[in-house]
Amino acid sequence: MMEETLKSWIEESRRIVFFGGAGVSTESGIPDFRSPDGLYHQQYDVPPETVLSHDFFLHRPEVFFKFYRERMLCPQAKPNAAHLALAKLEREGKLTAVITQNIDGLHQMAGSKKVLELHGSVLRNHCMRCGRAFDLSAVAEGEGVPHCPCGGIIKPDVVLYGEPLDSEVLDESVEAIQNCDLLIVGGTSLAVWPAAGLINYRRSARLVVINKTPTPADEKADLVLHGSIGQILGKICEI
Repeated sequence: MMEETLKSWIEESRRIVFFGGAGVSTESGIPDFRSPDGLYHQQYDVPPETVLSHDFFLHRPEVFFKFYRERMLCPQAKPNAAHLALAKLEREGKLTAVITQNIDGLHQMAGSKKVLELHGSVLRNHCMRCGRAFDLSAVAEGEGVPHCPCGGIIKPDVVLYGEPLDSEVLDESVEAIQNCDLLIVGGTSLAVWPAAGLINYRRSARLVVINKTPTPADEKADLVLHGSIGQILGKICEI
């Protein structure tokens, strides 16, 4: 019944915005690095949030890149039904933006054009000395700290803990949420700030939350669906 309600709201809407998190990517086989597992606890003596911090990157780059390659890069991953459903809604002129906390580029791989990446992308990298751009292979291949021919360290274009979010991406995200008529929040526990606070810019739009577990936004949502984001959106959009 709730899925039928969401389907009717999608059919009625013309300015849908999707705000998503790690739960969208885990269904493509990309692990949520916050989830405890044997591999992490066996090999690292500090929390992932520490390893992925700006200060840690500067002072212990060898450990940073070891963790980054093992836990953050999944080049074999493919878009799932959620990614494909959102791309379809955009092609149909219903969805105006995807706002994502993920850094894997799967939304673009699925065909989405308007993707606002709050935390950057593993697909983009740059030399910290000369600014030269590099693709994923420059960091994914090899061992140790990747260097540019000029000698500078190649840094992934991802937002590390302790670094600010891109102000232009933030502004675009706020504008998209303010102007939407349906805001779908999916695959996120809304625990990472300041990204989680973006949904507070919603004006009169309906708010739908799709997540496997409860979120802080459930009580203010117009509709809450607990389950797989890929299964729910895939069924509604007939993927």
